[in-house]
Amino acid sequence: MGKTYERIDGRLRTFIETQPMFFTATAPLAGDGTVNLSPKGLRGSFAVLDELTVAYLDFAGSNAETVAHLRENGRITLMWCAFTGPPNIVRVHGRGEPVFRDDPRWPELLGHFPDIEPGQHGLRAIVVVRAELIRDTCGYAVPLMTYEADRDLHGRRFAREDDASLSAYFAGKEHVATSIDGLPGLPLPLPPTPAR
Repeated sequence: MGKTYERIDGRLRTFIETQPMFFTATAPLAGDGTVNLSPKGLRGSFAVLDELTVAYLDFAGSNAETVAHLRENGRITLMWCAFTGPPNIVRVHGRGEPVFRDDPRWPELLGHFPDIEPGQHGLRAIVVVRAELIRDTCGYAVPLMTYEADRDLHGRRFAREDDASLSAYFAGKEHVATSIDGLPGLPLPLPPTPAR
């Protein structure tokens, strides 16, 4: 039976902080717009900022649907599944925003991710989510799976990029500056990577 929580703390916080991956879901306001669902991983790229606020690092990729949807309407759901141990699913429904490198909040937010270097993996934004509804459900149908390790392919691929080449990479992708539905995505060119 599902339960609603007033805050992210205790057992609930421990659960989401120890999962090796989670999912994000967003959508544009248009009824015929494209719903987006993205897997997120990489140890150290998620943080609980306070009892109602979480954040995760948004890395280089070939699109920016989540960023575009958040810029338009802010709606987002994050979901964690227990692939090991007792079955559980946790969802945080809320409002999010992408914080870009030139935002004055960037240095303080980045401080919540001490294991990640500022330019690592083509870091392009920090997504901050304020919870409006926090719920869990049983997760009985989620399969048991074993986490082995983070893949190193993304890190190796984007380690060779600097700010200029990363901006050029994004400019060459059809759905980074503009979403599939034509919404503003990642602002280009990227602001320089601030020193930590």
